[in-house]
Amino acid sequence: MTEISAALGRLADHFGIAREFWDWKGRHVSIPAETIVAVLRAFDLDASTTEAAEAALARIEADRWLRCLPPCTVVEEGSGTHIDVHVPAGSPVTVSLRLESGETRPTWQTDNFESDRWVDGREMGEATFWLGDQLPTGYHSIVAETVDGVRVAPLIVTPTFVGFPPAMRDQRIWGYGTQLYSVTSEGSWGIGDLGDLADLIVWSGTRQFADYVLINPLHAPEPAAPVEPSPYLPASRRFINPIYIRPEAVPEFATLSCTDRDRVEALRSEARALAAASDSIERNLVLGPKLAALRIIHVAGLRPVRSLAFEDFRRREGAGLRNFALWSVLATEHGGVWRDWPENLRSPGSPEVADYLAAHADDVEFFEWLQWIAQEQLSAAQSSSAEVGMSVGIVTDLAVGVQRSGAETWMMPDVYAAGMSVGAPPDQYNQSGQDWGQPPWRPDKLAELGYAPFRAMVAAAMRRVGGVRVDHIIGLFRLWWVPEGQGPTSGTYVRNHHEALIGILALEAHRAQALVIGEDLGTVEPWVRDYLARRGLLGTSVLWFESGMQGEPLDARWWREYCMASVTTHDLPPTLGYLAGDHVRLRDELGLLTEPLDDELAAARAEQVAWIDKLVAEGLLAAEDRDEPVEVMLGLHRFLRRTPSKVLLAALVDAVGERRTQNQPGTVDEYPNWRIPLADGTGHRVSLEQIFEAELPDRVAAVMNGLDVQPDSRWDNR
Repeated sequence: MTEISAALGRLADHFGIAREFWDWKGRHVSIPAETIVAVLRAFDLDASTTEAAEAALARIEADRWLRCLPPCTVVEEGSGTHIDVHVPAGSPVTVSLRLESGETRPTWQTDNFESDRWVDGREMGEATFWLGDQLPTGYHSIVAETVDGVRVAPLIVTPTFVGFPPAMRDQRIWGYGTQLYSVTSEGSWGIGDLGDLADLIVWSGTRQFADYVLINPLHAPEPAAPVEPSPYLPASRRFINPIYIRPEAVPEFATLSCTDRDRVEALRSEARALAAASDSIERNLVLGPKLAALRIIHVAGLRPVRSLAFEDFRRREGAGLRNFALWSVLATEHGGVWRDWPENLRSPGSPEVADYLAAHADDVEFFEWLQWIAQEQLSAAQSSSAEVGMSVGIVTDLAVGVQRSGAETWMMPDVYAAGMSVGAPPDQYNQSGQDWGQPPWRPDKLAELGYAPFRAMVAAAMRRVGGVRVDHIIGLFRLWWVPEGQGPTSGTYVRNHHEALIGILALEAHRAQALVIGEDLGTVEPWVRDYLARRGLLGTSVLWFESGMQGEPLDARWWREYCMASVTTHDLPPTLGYLAGDHVRLRDELGLLTEPLDDELAAARAEQVAWIDKLVAEGLLAAEDRDEPVEVMLGLHRFLRRTPSKVLLAALVDAVGERRTQNQPGTVDEYPNWRIPLADGTGHRVSLEQIFEAELPDRVAAVMNGLDVQPDSRWDNR
């Protein structure tokens, strides 16, 4: 099959499957029919022949007429909408709205001249209702009373505009971005934790005058070694990685016997020794001792009031928490890939899984308790930000997807597209394309569930923090689906219902009073950034990617106001490494370049020279310092302050002089992605305590604050 038949084309359009796109060089690319057929198979449709495609179209239309209400209706506040309702021909129907407050609102029937039709041996009719345009934001219900009974479907009304949280007072802010696992202290267990985050926040707020700290995703991976190192490839995006818990900060630690405290201290010493003996972040070696220590604390029990709080947490999180904890126990025993488990344990609804839950209730409760403790410690770190006057505090990161055989795909396999991976087509920095190995959500299944899984994930991401960065936010508009085993160049874009996904994101942000930053780098349709700005969601601007019509450095006045502006990102080396061309040489060593190394180095150097020339011309860098990497790095950050961008970001790796990148896209184990400890320019590890006393962070902070010299305290000159 090479030609796209009319029926296949209509199916592709119905499911938002792209038949063509424009690549990073501006070239038109047609998608082969075979790719579209493979993607439709992930929607449980056979379109391998013209006859099969036509039959699938007929079934879709029949199912629409047999469904009384649309699966889920999403509308912006103040705009209103019509819906079509299907009932047996000639029968009455009454439609009303039930708001989440319990209030009932009427709807109004409007003209509909669609003829009745026979569907599966039954004559059906269609009526249209206007829902009104004065509905409050929230999660409501449409209720239809018909001869066949009462039918209910979700109605989600979302805020039109989010904007900046009130605490920002519409002022510019800046903050540090870091990979939390890489930031260690004398008090941690060889890997950065939520106690370290609280300390980093206090230093950033009091000594650096920062308003937020952006961290990597805290999502939960496997519960036992081997643990996936990438925080962007989790088992679940709704729950927190317990490796970030500080055991000694758990309130019950204070009530342990001397013997149990000694046991915990011995486990801590073991973890720190194992971590110190390696040049990399050793999650696999630290997790075991830490979980053993946490079990000791868990066994000690809770005071009555703490038991009440824990039980309330369990009730609030409901079946999702219980199933995640159950998966954690099963994965500890049988491994993190549930597809390799005994067949009778692969479905959470099986009788054998129910029996397993009953037999392992204590272990399941332990993993529920871990989530409660992690949330408490994250909340405590956010409270620290308020105490030191930060206007935002913690900004967490929301990954674009999950592992193929992790907790979420075990709990709700039907919501994920079978046989598909998310990735990216070839672009300037990954010229072979990318396959991230993550299954995409099926847009149709999300709608049928009223977007409940997405709602729960977003609400969890914004709980007790100041903001969230949404990785690859353009994935809420469209994602590059890659049929398994065919490589990223054989994929195509599949559209999501962005009005629903962005709307829910906006609604949860409005309720949490949270800052939302969308990572909108890469190949982006121009209208997407305009849409995000209209909804009051920030984009992301990285200096090295900002260029004008002729490829020249983009003048500061043309940068976006609604964006988080930075010099670098975690997918590039820190600024000192970038200036040295480390990113080009690394990609050459890993076989990721499609152009000759010398040509790429020359292009990179020309890009840097253009920026350095601009810095000198604008008085942001002294001419005699143009060959001084640290001075150039500071000059580039001075440039950020010339832009109208309301949120500025400095990388903590830049503040300590690091050169190594945290992640090289397009690789897995060829490079130690997400395993690089925080170090200085010589490769020596840097602890939090050393950062507090270092000189370079103060120079960076002075630049970000628009000062010549960073004071010791913001209160010195009152």
